[in-house]
Amino acid sequence: MRAEAAPEAAPLGRRERNKLRVRERLYTAALTLFTEQGYDETSIDEIAERADVARGTFFNYFQRKEDLLGTWGEMRRDRLRDALAADALGSGAARTRLQGCLRALGKMNDEDQRETRAMLMAWVRAGRPLLEEPYLAELFSELVADGVARGEFRAGTDADRVGNALRDLYLGTLYRWCMQPGRKGALSKELLATLDLLLYGALAQPAPARA
Repeated sequence: MRAEAAPEAAPLGRRERNKLRVRERLYTAALTLFTEQGYDETSIDEIAERADVARGTFFNYFQRKEDLLGTWGEMRRDRLRDALAADALGSGAARTRLQGCLRALGKMNDEDQRETRAMLMAWVRAGRPLLEEPYLAELFSELVADGVARGEFRAGTDADRVGNALRDLYLGTLYRWCMQPGRKGALSKELLATLDLLLYGALAQPAPARA
């Protein structure tokens, strides 16, 4: 049966549009300041002043400065979903889809290296990698599980374990890149090389079975 199209959302009224614009101004002002002078060095007063709103207005949209990190993470997830949808990788081989996902992540970070570095450092210091849902690990796991089901990967492969390993490798590669940002495209190239290393290994002969 053909799925029915989702009903279109009703257009926002003027009040809702204004609220969205103010929230966007606050978020953009915060990211600009974090990039210019650092997350810890930026106060809520400075964010409100840069956004040209009263200090109290900030708390109508964010309870604390740290909430901006969660918003940053959510927007990055949305950008990744949009990029994957635009590449139409839904029916390709699992390895191709994993490569497309890592390319999209590399490009997204590459587009603004300074912002990525500032926000990633703040995100890590706030403990977000441990506190937030492991979205990337789950995405990678889904792709690997599909590959196992289609016989692209070895039967019995633990998709969750591979997904977690890929997330760890991605974050480790991203941290190193942020400390020593290189030319455009360098991050994507490194991520793809890391993916191949995980999928194909470094041993000349298969590892012996464990007792």
